[in-house]
Amino acid sequence: MPRSCLSTVSIHGMATRLVQINMKARDDAALGGFWAQVLGWELSSEGPSVTNLEPEGFVYPDPAAVCIDLVASPESKTVKNRVHVDLATTSAAHHAELVTRLKGLGATLADVGQGDVPWTVMADPEGNEFCVLDWQEPIRDTGPIARVVVDCADPRAMARFWSEATDWTLHRVTDHDAVLRSAKDVGPYLHFVRTPDVKTVWNRVHLDVRPYPGDDLKAEAARLESLGATVIDLGGAVHWTVLADPEGNEFCLLTPA
Repeated sequence: MPRSCLSTVSIHGMATRLVQINMKARDDAALGGFWAQVLGWELSSEGPSVTNLEPEGFVYPDPAAVCIDLVASPESKTVKNRVHVDLATTSAAHHAELVTRLKGLGATLADVGQGDVPWTVMADPEGNEFCVLDWQEPIRDTGPIARVVVDCADPRAMARFWSEATDWTLHRVTDHDAVLRSAKDVGPYLHFVRTPDVKTVWNRVHLDVRPYPGDDLKAEAARLESLGATVIDLGGAVHWTVLADPEGNEFCLLTPA
């Protein structure tokens, strides 16, 4: 069963799980190699123009990690991504060592208007922004990816939608941000942050969610629509459903597994 969005009610009830990040890339193999070295994860490929990353020995899907799928696309990056990852650090020395190692792998420092902040903003070799977190921030036991961050206009509205769309638990919600994590309290956090930026183009980085085994894909798509999602018709026959959340962020609903 292909895991990427490219290629009956269960005992959990109707729900989805955030299983991976889908990232468009001009060179999926090269960018996948970069991220594999950054995260210490294994590379594989489910087909041409698709590179999959997951932890060594990982049994997909598992909330202990949100995997990364890189999909080849000829389109160039033109604006700041609305979805990015934050990398965990455990000490000042670890932070400094990680930034130095990332530069050696081809990452660069990035200015997205963050000003004087205790974390480091960087970009991968194709310009995708990511952050190396302040080691004093109390985020532990997440794996190398501490957070998956989504820019938004209304964190409260996003928290309502995504906490009902998935079985992830809402940990905090304010006018500034909202934080969710897997119901099993493992893996990275999902962090919605209020920004003034307006969404203008298709997201080069988006979320992929998957229902549980035994759930019905069409029924789950209908449930997500009832929560405020909209279906995006890309044409052609595919085995997943493309939707957008209430703020227009595209995401893929994959086949149950």
